[in-house]
Amino acid sequence: MREIAFILFLTALFGLGFKRPFLFVLAYAYIDIVSPQRLSYFLLNSLPISMIAVALALLSWIAVDDKKNARFAPRQGLLLVLLVYCGATMNLSAFPVDAAEKWNWVWKALAFAIFLPLTLHTRLRIEALVLYMILCASSIIVVGGLKTVTSGGGYGVLNLMVSNNSGLYESSTIAMVAIAIIPLILWLMNHGTIYPPDWRVRLFGYALIFACLLIPIGTEARTGLICIALLGVLLLRFNRRRFLYLGLAAVLGLAAIPLLPSSFTQRMDTIQGYQGDSSANTRLAVWGWTLDFAREHPFGGGFEAYRANKLRVESRKADGSGSEVHFDEARAFHSAYFEMLGEQGYPGLLLWLAIQFIGPLRMEIIRRRYRDRTGPDNAWVAPLAVGLQNAHFIYLVGALFVGIAFQPFIFMLIGVQIGLDTYLARREKEAAAPVRRLPKAAPA
Repeated sequence: MREIAFILFLTALFGLGFKRPFLFVLAYAYIDIVSPQRLSYFLLNSLPISMIAVALALLSWIAVDDKKNARFAPRQGLLLVLLVYCGATMNLSAFPVDAAEKWNWVWKALAFAIFLPLTLHTRLRIEALVLYMILCASSIIVVGGLKTVTSGGGYGVLNLMVSNNSGLYESSTIAMVAIAIIPLILWLMNHGTIYPPDWRVRLFGYALIFACLLIPIGTEARTGLICIALLGVLLLRFNRRRFLYLGLAAVLGLAAIPLLPSSFTQRMDTIQGYQGDSSANTRLAVWGWTLDFAREHPFGGGFEAYRANKLRVESRKADGSGSEVHFDEARAFHSAYFEMLGEQGYPGLLLWLAIQFIGPLRMEIIRRRYRDRTGPDNAWVAPLAVGLQNAHFIYLVGALFVGIAFQPFIFMLIGVQIGLDTYLARREKEAAAPVRRLPKAAPA
């Protein structure tokens, strides 16, 4: 039954795309985020549905879209340079088979992020993509939230519909994404036009936010707890009743502690006592190895370079009586920053950092430019810029502890940022253009 539901939904979506071609873009976003082919047992996992969706999106844009409104932004140029550079470093990889497997999805994420802003030349399209990204992610988040409420979850235990621990189905990644989309959910609850704000939209929004907050509990991902703390600080920035907000947050936090499973609180305690946590010590050992590796390979070691590491890990015994040593090898980077440094070297890391940090900077410029514009055509802009900025900040902090440098969901978020930026720039240019007056008719 599940396979039939996926087939019918995709068939309907593709069919509607021939009437509204932008739906092909949304179809690719759905396939990339939800990965229905991985949830399928027979037909979908044997068809290149991702390639079909992106081909239809590109061809329909070329054939029928209004390309006079398309703008190519500098950050798209940086994405293109990064795409070419990553392809060039494929020759450096000591693990060509594994590197080719990663390259197979990385280049698609980068290429789609370059293409995406060209299609986002109206407010409706920007909002539709934000809404679709949230709904696609929520298909995983709601399942995880329900299972957390009913079974309590657990580290490596919470099943998010598939047993394959990759993409958004990886526990730390979904915990980070779940918290990152909360600012965008709040924006849709207040400024959405596809589903205009009313009690039903707000009820669904708050229920979804609750499910998002449950994901770090269900997955017991420490990254998620850090992201929740950062979200609390970011929401405080524009809150006019800060003391009330802080008081309510403290009361809710204290009230929630007794309700949390003991396994969750024990795992979160390891954030402070990392010396006795073998996972944390292994992570530090990998980062040290990566720094040494980058000194010898300044241009990186290509995709999957971490497979070459051999580690000596020292950690404190649980009873505090001394330390113990164990050896490990081929441990993942566990950080997007070290992932970029190890695989793409210093040039790739600098390119990636430029792409990442220009986004929040541009959103801050837009926020300041539009914060006092309260008319119906402009009131939505500054809050969306803040939502996109906060979501990106949460990713940048979460990426310190998870190897998600090329996570497609985040590159879609970057595509939305660029699309908003170029759309506003075009709109302001059109508004500033002098009005051409028709010549007066000669007197009879």
